Amino acid sequence: MNSNTIIRGTGSVIPDVEVPNSAFLNHEFLDENGDPIPHSNEVIIEKFQKITEIEARRYARHDQTSKDLAAEAGLRALKDSGWDKENFDLLIVAQNFGDIENNSRVMEQMPSIASRVKHLMGIENPNCVAFDILSGCPGWIQGIITAEAYLKSGLSNRALVIGTETLSRIVDKHDRDSMIFSDGAGAACLDIQKSSEIKGVLGKASVSYTKNEAYFLKSNPSNNQKLDRNERLIKMKGRKIYEFAISKVPGAMKSALEDAGVHLSEVKKIFMHQANAKLDHSVGMRLFKLYDMQPNLKAVMPMSIQWSGNSSVATVPTLLDLVRKEKYQGHEVNPGDILLFASVGAGMNINAFVYKV
Repeated sequence: MNSNTIIRGTGSVIPDVEVPNSAFLNHEFLDENGDPIPHSNEVIIEKFQKITEIEARRYARHDQTSKDLAAEAGLRALKDSGWDKENFDLLIVAQNFGDIENNSRVMEQMPSIASRVKHLMGIENPNCVAFDILSGCPGWIQGIITAEAYLKSGLSNRALVIGTETLSRIVDKHDRDSMIFSDGAGAACLDIQKSSEIKGVLGKASVSYTKNEAYFLKSNPSNNQKLDRNERLIKMKGRKIYEFAISKVPGAMKSALEDAGVHLSEVKKIFMHQANAKLDHSVGMRLFKLYDMQPNLKAVMPMSIQWSGNSSVATVPTLLDLVRKEKYQGHEVNPGDILLFASVGAGMNINAFVYKV
């Protein structure tokens, strides 16, 4: 009999507040030196949309923080799994900036977001161990990989892995890159299933590049030199990240497939972190090139970046939840399908896992 790590249910929260690109028309965009961008906002936004395909993004309500989104996504995943909230023993929350109240730049990390989420979910069970993972955008996938290790070793029987973020609270409104980021939460419940069939998590890969790449994403003051220089906001070196991703992510995805003993031709869906459309499509094209295959990304790679933006750790579990429950954009997953999950982000970290439904 095989011990398979199985996803029993999923849940997600897509925030209520929709922010279209037109909302940025009156922003004062500045470069890193604090000088105005030498283009009109109409031109800036047009170029931004052409590259990223983002037309709108979702922000949390003023009364919500990361823990609120996470708790709701977690409860939805538990309901989908048919689990009682007191009957699981591992809660992993992937996040990067903690809880940030509206109109505040204070990143609250103690107690951990996982502890806050467990409290908010009303879980009393002291044997449900709760902790955070901070691994950039790949955090939720790293949480899945970590949960599988706990489950396979017998340290845990049932796990809930949540990815949550409110990036809208930590962006620099004077930075063009602020238009990329958004808020959201997604979750999945996992446990071990004994079966004669091999299914569930089949293989995985994780790598960290830090020698030259550690600070491709980091926290820095606003581009507006008149604002508090001690304030720290999310900043990224977009060109370097793009070049890094297209050169390194396909290889990591191939490593996960090889670890699973699976050929790319067997993969039905690729759930890629929604960084931006150009990056995701380029990574997908290069992955197929590694196998000398003609890509059909529209058929295998569902995308949500166009209307939801980049919500970091929440993009992958949210996409999975949408496809599982809504046949999102015509995509669906069926028993026996092989899925490939992958992400890249701050660190710079890359990870991937292969899953058989």
